Amino acid sequence: MSKSIFESVIAGLSAAFAVLFAIIVVPPLLQSGDVFGAFAAGFVNPFSTGYSLDVILCALILFAWIIHERGAAGIKHGWIAIPLSFVPGVATGFAFYLVLRSRQLAAHDR
Repeated sequence: MSKSIFESVIAGLSAAFAVLFAIIVVPPLLQSGDVFGAFAAGFVNPFSTGYSLDVILCALILFAWIIHERGAAGIKHGWIAIPLSFVPGVATGFAFYLVLRSRQLAAHDR
């Protein structure tokens, strides 16, 4: 897969997640106004708890990777992926970091 196709697929999936998140989650959140309740709803049964813990741990692994590569590979502006992982979500933060990293490493190789 070429770099441009890779980046397009990653960016497209990230955008699809953000749009679906806005359609599915934002209206009920605006209606209730209960951010804590919305977060807690991810832990209402063992199955949703498993998915929620997976997302939380993936986010923490991503944060460790971002911090590590800042020094080890010189990736700049990776910190932007951290707040993106909270809003709209890890899928967007991770996708942003992958595209940013891909471009910076390619520029470094030139």
